[in-house]
Amino acid sequence: MSVRFTVEVNPSPVSRARRAEILEDPKFGQYFTDHMARAVWTKDGGWRDAAVVPFAPIPMHPAAAVLHYAQEIFEGMKAYRHADGSVWTFRPEANGERFNRSARRLALPELPVEVFLDSVTELVRADRDWVPDQGEQSLYLRPFMFASEAFLGVRPAAEVTYMVIASPVGPYFSGGVKPVSIWLSGQYTRAGRGGTGAAKCGGNYAASLAPMLEAGEHGCDQVCFLDATEGRYVEELGGMNLYFVTRDGRLITPELGTILEGVTRASVLTLAKDLGLDVEERPVDIREWQEGARTGEIREVFACGTGAVVTPVGRLVWEDGEVTAPDTDAEHSITMKLRRSLVDIQFGRAEDRYGWMRRLI
Repeated sequence: MSVRFTVEVNPSPVSRARRAEILEDPKFGQYFTDHMARAVWTKDGGWRDAAVVPFAPIPMHPAAAVLHYAQEIFEGMKAYRHADGSVWTFRPEANGERFNRSARRLALPELPVEVFLDSVTELVRADRDWVPDQGEQSLYLRPFMFASEAFLGVRPAAEVTYMVIASPVGPYFSGGVKPVSIWLSGQYTRAGRGGTGAAKCGGNYAASLAPMLEAGEHGCDQVCFLDATEGRYVEELGGMNLYFVTRDGRLITPELGTILEGVTRASVLTLAKDLGLDVEERPVDIREWQEGARTGEIREVFACGTGAVVTPVGRLVWEDGEVTAPDTDAEHSITMKLRRSLVDIQFGRAEDRYGWMRRLI
């Protein structure tokens, strides 16, 4: 059955003056556009009722399964306005494919990638005036799916709702890119083998909030998790993948399995090879980070994700020590070269050699 998104124009959009005021200084996830995309799946009927509709609260039954059993997933991506006024997004097919991997793990229905792309395209076209055009501003897109069936019982839901909302955002670092400090969690783990670590689901992020508070108590911006089996191998931060640049020209990142397969992560690995780096995806012992940064064998540490793109990591702090990689803050660093390469492709300032960008408008 073919699913296409129709468009119902919002009769009461945000005024042009108010929208211009918001776009002067957009805050991440605080303001939302005039429309949202929505579709419903039922066990007996499949996907139906696909439409872009006016942005509004979601009516929800108190027994909706997502509220009791956390059966939900989401994605994060951006739309970028190029200098000629056109609007593009970055590797949306990869987001659609990851969305379905997450759906399988959470026992949710898969959404055909072409339907995923159609929902994003039609929403951005409906809200084209919300796509910013200053600096590193963009329109953040949040596709998500949740169990909307009203029932109390532990089983996959027979009714599921899919939606996409959009929020204009400014650069992640309003004062310029600055290294973040990391707290090494000794008490908490993010995921275990066979769990939901490789899925992009809210439960993973909810579980990171208590250790994030702990990080803040130690003066740190983010938390680093170790593996749940031995407590010695680096996995990822609360919402970003990690990388290490060595003195002899290697880029090392933890292997997949219990961590999220980030779209930015994969893109960075490709661009690193263009810079002549030898890429290694393998287990990374925390002592390798601690000792490597201390001796200078590890020259740089950085993290990546959709929001911050590429972020230098400054201090790693643990209960009885801390360490900083020597070249973390250098403007000429591999970290900053990779960041510039990626951002320039996204905003149309560099050749898209890999066909990553998809035009929406």
